[in-house]
Amino acid sequence: MRKITIVLAFLFAILGIVFAILPMGTLGVLPVGLSLLFGGVAFAKSDASNRNVPKWLLILAGITLVVILVRSFIPDEVEQDAQFEQKKIESKQEDLKDLEGLE
Repeated sequence: MRKITIVLAFLFAILGIVFAILPMGTLGVLPVGLSLLFGGVAFAKSDASNRNVPKWLLILAGITLVVILVRSFIPDEVEQDAQFEQKKIESKQEDLKDLEGLE
């Protein structure tokens, strides 16, 4: 039982890290939460001498959770490109002139 929970905690921790790196918002909270749950169960089932791996899994999942939560508070803003907007307007005007010239 202990090994299964460690493997599940490890898999969910890796999945949570992937979701934290990719721009998926707060979707990574679910696998990280499951990693914390399975890591806690593995920590509780372990003897005092065998708690090293579950302890590191809990630390890793906790850090990943903090990263996901901090990234959710940072706004994703796209800066407007004035040159691109101007070129788009000019291109539209040139296209209209070309269409008028065809008639």
